[in-house]
Amino acid sequence: MVKYISPSLVKPYALNLLRVGISLVLFWFLWLLGRTLPGSQKIKPGIKKQHVARFLLCALTGVVINQTLFIRGLVMTSTIHASLLILCTPLLITIFAFWILKEKITALKSLGLALGIGGSVLLIIAKESSTHAENYLLGDIFIIINAISYAFYFILVKPLMKEYNPVHVIRWVFTLGFIMIFPFGWVQLTEVQWQQFDWSHLAALAFIVICGTFLAYYFNIYGIQHLGAGMTGSYIYTQPIFATIIATLVLQEPLTIQKIIAGILIFAGVFLVSLRKAV
Repeated sequence: MVKYISPSLVKPYALNLLRVGISLVLFWFLWLLGRTLPGSQKIKPGIKKQHVARFLLCALTGVVINQTLFIRGLVMTSTIHASLLILCTPLLITIFAFWILKEKITALKSLGLALGIGGSVLLIIAKESSTHAENYLLGDIFIIINAISYAFYFILVKPLMKEYNPVHVIRWVFTLGFIMIFPFGWVQLTEVQWQQFDWSHLAALAFIVICGTFLAYYFNIYGIQHLGAGMTGSYIYTQPIFATIIATLVLQEPLTIQKIIAGILIFAGVFLVSLRKAV
């Protein structure tokens, strides 16, 4: 859907401002609706002083860097490249846990990291040409930085789940994130030629905002609260499968042997680093 309307009708930063802004309104509406339920009035609308910095970091990593670079990178690279490189998130979480939390790296995890990184490099160095991609290398780099940012977001937002309910957390993350991205997207938003939109373009925009942003973030934050960041993040493994099928059928993106091999390496790497001690 992003490829269908961007950058031809809506430039990346404008699209990002639209999806974050409209989702922000929906999150506040959802919160206000929840306030009418019995017992929900006890939930205070603000943020505790000791959590302000963490909320700001969550907004920066989960909305500003993550969403801005994801849309920009997706426009510049192919859908298949982007969906496969998003799988770097669990690999990056493992690296951060070793670097920051001093967690032990086992032989299996080391092998998994090597396979995953090798698959990512193989995918990035692939020389391709497509009408749906303007700069594979730079787009892939943006997607990887987006994955790094999202990995930090998953780690940062988890403690907030112990203090607030999911809707409270996500509405403030989006509120702060919207304030941060507004200067980057406003100019492009004023350049959008809305008269060129037909019903299919509006439907695509609605899908991106409601399904790809509002519901995706809400279900993710709900999953983090009830399942944990690791289990919630693991469901990202299904994304490349659906994205590859749709991109091949709808956008006619080529599914090459190199992409298949790179995908197998990345999947294998993610599987190995995700194995628990009990295995």
